[in-house]
Amino acid sequence: MPGVLYRKERDVLEFLAQFQKTHGYSPTLSEISNATGHKSNSTVHSIIRALVEKGYVQKVEGNTRVLKIIDEKAAQGLIGQPPSIELPLMGFIAAGKPLEPHTDPNATFQISASMISGKKTAYVLQVKGDSMIEEGILDGDFVVIEKSDVANNGDIVVALVDDSLSTLKKFYKEGDRVILRPANSSMEPIYPSQIKIQGIAVGIVRRFKSY
Repeated sequence: MPGVLYRKERDVLEFLAQFQKTHGYSPTLSEISNATGHKSNSTVHSIIRALVEKGYVQKVEGNTRVLKIIDEKAAQGLIGQPPSIELPLMGFIAAGKPLEPHTDPNATFQISASMISGKKTAYVLQVKGDSMIEEGILDGDFVVIEKSDVANNGDIVVALVDDSLSTLKKFYKEGDRVILRPANSSMEPIYPSQIKIQGIAVGIVRRFKSY
């Protein structure tokens, strides 16, 4: 029986299955890297090696580009509709204003289960404003947040600033100073004197209006 898939492994396996179904051959490491958001081909190579070791794919001898998916049922499941999960819709997040709770305390929002790690509590916030537009996060989008009290440079975080302001920004730490940068060149960064990381954005969902 194949081993447990982690999220990054599932993303690569899903792309591999979809690419092979469309083109009839395997993608290159660069194509996998670009499609799954990895900057290094060596990272993708390590993920593929893990998929081989776990029994999901095998390399075809004599052709380094051919990767055969061993479990065809698993491949069909990946190509099909991924499983979904309902998360609590906690409220609205906007630059310069406190976090607004949702009017319905029992509101939920359905997402693909593959968007979250499953290792941390997750919830959804709806974005108000355009402070993150250069990261592709638009007014009205829903951001999926995994709870965390720590962050790495470049993470998009929900942060409580100076005990009063909840905001969605990119986190950076330079020495002892924390900087929260908007993804909008017309806006200034925030240099908080106090900050509490409340979660890290792991995905967005956009609902298009129908007319």
